[in-house]
Amino acid sequence: MDARNVIKLGMSAERTLKVTPDLTVRHIIPTMPAVFATPMMILEMELTSGDAINAYLEPGWITVGTEVDIRHLAASAVGAVIRTTARVIAVARRVIRFEVEAFDGERRIGEGHHARGLVNLATFNKRFGTG
Repeated sequence: MDARNVIKLGMSAERTLKVTPDLTVRHIIPTMPAVFATPMMILEMELTSGDAINAYLEPGWITVGTEVDIRHLAASAVGAVIRTTARVIAVARRVIRFEVEAFDGERRIGEGHHARGLVNLATFNKRFGTG
């Protein structure tokens, strides 16, 4: 599969989530503040990126995260509603690049770029003995 045949510049998606205690840095490190953890924000950005393109992939094909270049700009408390956005900005044969952002209300709390690699699931599972 060649991503250039099905993925177009500008494809986008948006997700929202409510910050719960298990999404905070304190959940992992008890001495840290109970604020939305950077790895959880990055995960949401990755999931949103997948949401923007998954419906266009041929059966048996998936994308996996390959790069993140993210800045976490501000903290968000438990109870905050976080909105993440992703927009396709470049497409190569096997790599799709996204501009990603995260917001707490109108306040931007994260921004950056993310890349996903296109892989055949059966071939991937065979290589790693999974599935």
